[in-house]
Amino acid sequence: MRRNHVDIITMGCSKNLVDSERLIKQFQALGYSCTHDADLPRGEIVVVNTCGFIGDAKQESINMILQLAQAKEEGRIGHLFVMGCLSQRYRKELEKEIPQVDRYYGKFDYMNVLHDLGLAEVEDCRGKRSITTPKHYAYLKISEGCNRRCAYCAIPICTGKHVSRPVDEVLDEVRDLVAQGVKEFQVIAQELTFYGMDIDGKRHIAELVDKMAAIKGVRWIRLHYAYPHQFPYELLEVVNRHDNVCKYLDVALQHVSDHMLARMRREMTCQQTYDFVRRLRETVPGIALRTTMMVGFPGETEDDFNQMMDFVRWARFERLGAFAYSEEEGTYSARHYVDDVPDEVKQDRLGRLMALQQQISAEIEAQAVGKTMKVVIDRREGDYYIGRTQYSSPEVDPEVLIEVGKRQLRRGVFYDVRITDAEEFDLYGEVVG
Repeated sequence: MRRNHVDIITMGCSKNLVDSERLIKQFQALGYSCTHDADLPRGEIVVVNTCGFIGDAKQESINMILQLAQAKEEGRIGHLFVMGCLSQRYRKELEKEIPQVDRYYGKFDYMNVLHDLGLAEVEDCRGKRSITTPKHYAYLKISEGCNRRCAYCAIPICTGKHVSRPVDEVLDEVRDLVAQGVKEFQVIAQELTFYGMDIDGKRHIAELVDKMAAIKGVRWIRLHYAYPHQFPYELLEVVNRHDNVCKYLDVALQHVSDHMLARMRREMTCQQTYDFVRRLRETVPGIALRTTMMVGFPGETEDDFNQMMDFVRWARFERLGAFAYSEEEGTYSARHYVDDVPDEVKQDRLGRLMALQQQISAEIEAQAVGKTMKVVIDRREGDYYIGRTQYSSPEVDPEVLIEVGKRQLRRGVFYDVRITDAEEFDLYGEVVG
């Protein structure tokens, strides 16, 4: 066990990562050394930041807690604390089933761990973070919660209603991170296009991004987790106006058939979904769209699924993820629908959808061959430098591989790269100039 050392393990999404980084900053200011996502935690203090989104994610978090509970019993770690979405939702059950954990916290009270350890929050570090990503990029969380009531989603149960951070607070954080060397910002929220509605009834995401883009030192801004219903199209004008706002939008559509959209409570129709994608592409030529689709939602027929396949063929999304429906207790669909699509059918449809997307992705990536693109270097792996274009978000999207040669490339630096070859989900290139 390492004295005066804290291990923090983050499960789930980048929104959780931001919370972990805020906690790490406090511990460091109090004189502790910290490790994030260590393979073998050995800290005097260990904190697990859990995910409670879907069944697989919940089980992964539970398995991690159990492993660390055993490590505590064997004396390999000291205090064990749990925070995040899973414990926000199931705190009483977890306290009963895994009592080895010293204390459980939710999504919003996790700083109480300091008090429970006899420590006090450092006022000068309130709201600040210790970046765990490569130093040239960071995730920027602009709100918490969600006002939508999609039938399948448990997130509003965990996080409550949408709460926007004040514009000035967000911009101050951007300036602070730029001063630390951050050049690229992944703007995240459960629904970023709702930003500001809880403050004055108006959507202010376009205004926020416009002001962010004007801050000196901000090289790239990338937008995640938009919602198609009542989309603020003025945001697209901001994308077109600023070179440092990436032509990239992450917007989960989930389905396209009227039957499924209605049952999912998505507030969209099939025609509106087609019109939405068409307008995005017409307004911002060359935009890269990332979306998520769900298969096997209760009542999904083969015809519903075929409509989705036709839509994906038409839309040709640059990035697409998909998952099979998993019933989550407390949601509308769990209360009102029967999970009637067999697992083997779900998996078959998921496989067919991703095979189609693999083909589309290969064709889109091949179109980049011969072009020169701006690439930021994230890391080196073996004989290759690994980088990304403005059309790729870290960890989830295709990368650019540049063979190591006489010229040494630096992490966090932008280079002009000519694309020489393409695979289904990655590009190869060489630095020019």
